[in-house]
Amino acid sequence: MNDPNATPKITQAMVDAYDEYTHLTLDRRSFMDKLTKLAGSGAAAAMIAPLLAANSARAAIVAADDKRLLTKDVVFPGSKGEIKGYRASPADASGKLPGVVVIHENRGLNDHIRDVARRVALEGFVALAPDLLSVSGGTPPDEDKARDMIGALDASMAIAEGVATIEYLKNDKATNGKVGVVGFCWGGGLVNDLAVNAPDLGAGVAYYGRQPKAEDVQKIKAPLLLQYAGLDTRINAGIDAYKKALEANGKTFEIFVYDGANHAFNNDTSEARYDKKAAELAWGRTIGFFKKNLS
Repeated sequence: MNDPNATPKITQAMVDAYDEYTHLTLDRRSFMDKLTKLAGSGAAAAMIAPLLAANSARAAIVAADDKRLLTKDVVFPGSKGEIKGYRASPADASGKLPGVVVIHENRGLNDHIRDVARRVALEGFVALAPDLLSVSGGTPPDEDKARDMIGALDASMAIAEGVATIEYLKNDKATNGKVGVVGFCWGGGLVNDLAVNAPDLGAGVAYYGRQPKAEDVQKIKAPLLLQYAGLDTRINAGIDAYKKALEANGKTFEIFVYDGANHAFNNDTSEARYDKKAAELAWGRTIGFFKKNLS
């Protein structure tokens, strides 16, 4: 007899449906209808949906009050007003450190991204996670609303705010003037945009981010580390063209595709999509890349 309290199996089709909902045209009702059909019942779908979504209640890898770090909320000048952000740095730093901008997913600056910023800081960097919804009033608690707000952002505005963040961190007295940027999902796409538009960028790491136009690749100066999920067919469709453009223009880059991993595999607050093995391997490569190019 089946256990009615057991968690139903999560299939790739369910993960794909969630990706369609969060990144493409599927609305919440249509997503739940589709998930119900895939799961076999509304009750099963109701159990699975939270496992696919990010859960802010899951414990942080680095505690917000970790004594090894100095953390604070900051406000700095953007292209069209003030940008709010979260800054983290090692408490025992004795000299100037490289800076790393941490760009959020399409959910805005949430606790998970603050946690990622703390992880970066523990590796010996001054980390700054900007809230790129500041121009719209800031990241709301409601995840669906945050996604809608990200979708409504003007692309050129987001790029300008990203450039302003890099400039601000470059001039931070605690940094050595070298700044890298790492971004996830929507933020990964913005990393590629910033590589094209921010001449002072020291290094860029894009996690499963959409690619820039091939004709814009010639503008890239910073070395890039491009990390993709093997099962992320939507984003991966653009890899070959991007790779060819980078090679044709003589750019410095590395590409890694993590077999069997889904889009958002680094986000440990999403139980169904998080891939610990892929996330740890990609993280080690990220930190090594920044140490090599920003020190």
